[in-house]
Amino acid sequence: MDAQKSLFPSAFEVETPKGADGWKDLYPYYTHFNPNRREQDDNTFWFCNSQHWPTPFRPFDTIMLDFAIKGLGQYNTRHLLVPPANGVDYRILNGYVYFSPVAVAPEQIEGRVPQFMERAGHYFMNWGDLYANWKEKVLAKIKELDAINFTTLPDVEALDVVTGGVGLDSTNQLFDQYDKAIEMCYKIWQYHFEFLNLGYAAYLDFFGFVKEQFPSIPDQAIAKMVQGVDSELFRPDDEIKKLAKLAVELGLVQAVHTGSVDDALAAIAAAPNGDKWIAQWNAAKDPWFNFTSGNGFYSTDKYWIDHLDIPFGYLRDYIERVEAGEEIMRPTAKLLAERDRITSEYREMMDDEAQAVFDGKLGLARVVFPYVEDHNFYIEHWALGTFWRKMRELSQLLCDEGFWNNADDMFFLNRNEVRDVLWDYSSSWAIGVAKRGTDVWPAEIERRRAIHLALSKVRPLPALNNPPEVITEPFTIMLWGITSEAIERWVSSDSDDGSLRGMAAAPGIVEGVARVLSSPDQLRELQKGEILVTPVTAPSWAPVFGKIGAAVTDIGGMMSHAAIVCREYGLPAVTGTGNASSKITTGMRLRVDGNNGTVTVLD
Repeated sequence: MDAQKSLFPSAFEVETPKGADGWKDLYPYYTHFNPNRREQDDNTFWFCNSQHWPTPFRPFDTIMLDFAIKGLGQYNTRHLLVPPANGVDYRILNGYVYFSPVAVAPEQIEGRVPQFMERAGHYFMNWGDLYANWKEKVLAKIKELDAINFTTLPDVEALDVVTGGVGLDSTNQLFDQYDKAIEMCYKIWQYHFEFLNLGYAAYLDFFGFVKEQFPSIPDQAIAKMVQGVDSELFRPDDEIKKLAKLAVELGLVQAVHTGSVDDALAAIAAAPNGDKWIAQWNAAKDPWFNFTSGNGFYSTDKYWIDHLDIPFGYLRDYIERVEAGEEIMRPTAKLLAERDRITSEYREMMDDEAQAVFDGKLGLARVVFPYVEDHNFYIEHWALGTFWRKMRELSQLLCDEGFWNNADDMFFLNRNEVRDVLWDYSSSWAIGVAKRGTDVWPAEIERRRAIHLALSKVRPLPALNNPPEVITEPFTIMLWGITSEAIERWVSSDSDDGSLRGMAAAPGIVEGVARVLSSPDQLRELQKGEILVTPVTAPSWAPVFGKIGAAVTDIGGMMSHAAIVCREYGLPAVTGTGNASSKITTGMRLRVDGNNGTVTVLD
C-alpha cells in the first residue's frame, strides 16, 4: 500500500508524542504494530475504539482489553459461528487501542448459517432459564472475588504450621489469591459475551427484516420499536430518585444537605423518621451502589460504594428538582406508547405473511435486547468493581512493603510483572534477604507514569490506513457507528453552515448551551438544560441525563450506550460526530437535531 495515498496514516508513520519515548515498553508485544508484518497491518483498516477505552492504558489495565476482546472473539468465532463476523483484532498505538473487525470469508458464510441457527436457536428458545443460570454464575464469581484476601507475610510461621505437618508456608496464599483473582476476571469476561452478541444478533436480524420491507425507514424508527426496556442498569439511578422522593416525603431535606456525607447521614439518623430513610439507603447500597462513574475498564474508575459523595451529590440534585415540582422518573409510559404507535403503523403496511415474520422477530428482539444493557451492571460495574477493589488492596500491601511509593503504583506494572513482584517478596522473605524490587520499581514506575501522562495529552487519530469502499459489518455499524458516511465526515472539512453531522441516535430538537466534558470527574460541572458534548458517555452517567437537554458524542452507533440511554430518557442525541468535543467549546449555543443527526453552532 502506498501510505501517501491512504485516507489515514500508517501506524508506522505516526510520531511518538513528546515525552513518551519508550511507550511500547508499557504494553504486551502482541499489541504492537510489528514492522515485520507491516504489509499486512498497512492493508488493514483500523479505527480507534475510544468509545470503550477513551484514555491511554496503564500497563495493568490492558487486562480488560485482552480478556474482553478474547471473549468477544470466542463467541463469534468458536461458540456461535456468527455467519458474517469473527472476532476483532486489536493493536495499541501511543496508548490508545485500535480495532479491526475480522470478517468471515464470503464463501464460508453460508456454511456457518445452520450451525449458528442451531447454537443461537438453543439460547433463544431457552432464554429465560439460561439467563437465570447466567446470573447465578456471575453472582458466584463476584462472591468468590469478594472473598479474596491478601495477607502480609509473618515474621515467623505459626507453631501449628510446623507441628501440624502442613509442609507449606504463607507465600502460597499470595500466589493462590492473585492467580484466582486473575482467573475470576478472565471467566467473568467470558460470561460477559455469552449473551451479548446474541442480543445484538437478534436486534440486527429484526433490523434487517424491517429494512427489507421498508428500505427508506429511518434507523431510529426501528430502534424505537424496542425502546422502553426495564433494564437493571437503570436501577442505581432509580434508587437515588426514590431516596430523593422519600427524603422530601419524610421532611429530611435539611438533614440531607448537612455537610459531608457522614455529617448528612448522622443528621438523618437523628431526625424523626430518619431510620426509615437510612434503611432504604442501606438497602440501595447493596448491590446498586456497585456502580462506577466510568465504564469499569480502568483501575482509576471510581465506584459509588467506595465514594459515597458521588451518589449523594446526585441525591441532593434530585431533591432540589423534586421540590421544584419536576418529574424525575424516566418517561417510560411515553416511550412505550410511542413504541407501540410506530410498531403498529409499520406492521399494518405489511401483508399477513410478513406480519407473522415481523411479530416473531420483534418478539425475540424485545425479549433478548434488554441484556445488552443489563449485563453492564453485573459485569462492568459490580464484578469488575470488586476485582479492582481487590487489586487496590494488593497494591497497598506491596506499597507498605516498599516496592513502590503510592497506593496505586501497581497499575503501572502489567499483570505478569505483578506476579514477579510477588515472587520477589516471597523468595526474599523465605531466604531472609532484602527485597530486590524496592530498588527497581519506584524509579521505573515514575518513568512509566511520565510516559503515560505524555500519551494522555495527545488525542488519538480516529483511524489508520484506507477503509473499505463500503462498511457492511453490522456490529461495527451498530455499536461503534463506523460507517462509510462517518469516515467521510472524519476527513472532510466543516460544512458550509458550520454544522457537524453524526448519527441520528435519539429523536428531538433542542437548543442550549454546550458543556464540553472529557472525564466523569467533570459531571458536577453540568448545569440544568445544558447540552452535554463529550468524546463518549458511560452508561453510569444516567443520573445527569435528567438534567441535560441533549447529548453529542464523538463516537458511537445506534446501539451504543449513549444512544440507548438517551432514547430511554427521552433526550435528543447525535452520536459518532468524530470530533464534536474538540470543535465545540463550553459556552457555545447549539441546536441539536436528533432526528437528522446534525449539531449546529448558533453563536
